[in-house]
Amino acid sequence: MIVRNRSDVACVDWGNGLSYRFLLRPDNMGFSVAHTTVRAGTKSRLQYRQHLEACYCIAGFGEVQTPDGAIHRLEPGVLYALDQNDAHFLIAGPDQDLELVSIFSPALRGDERHNLDVDGFSHYECAP
Repeated sequence: MIVRNRSDVACVDWGNGLSYRFLLRPDNMGFSVAHTTVRAGTKSRLQYRQHLEACYCIAGFGEVQTPDGAIHRLEPGVLYALDQNDAHFLIAGPDQDLELVSIFSPALRGDERHNLDVDGFSHYECAP
């Protein structure tokens, strides 16, 4: 059994927020679980080319937007899943951080970060 407290796990600044990574590749679960904070007022261009991701909103408000402009409002109780390695914009509302529980498959190594300064959509590379 694995039991972890947020104060005991790695916290990674992924670019526009923080990721508390509870389950990682060495845990041999086949997926990762993270508590993700997206800083208020930020807009991130993201795409996970080698991971599938599902996010469940637990606090704050924001939007997930497709490159063609479709907008989906995020608020507590809403889940979105990137089931086709979808490129997307993750937008946190202006007044409050957006908080998500993020599930990744396959599992993350734990040290992945985004490069939000590149052209196109930032992505994590998956090491063998």
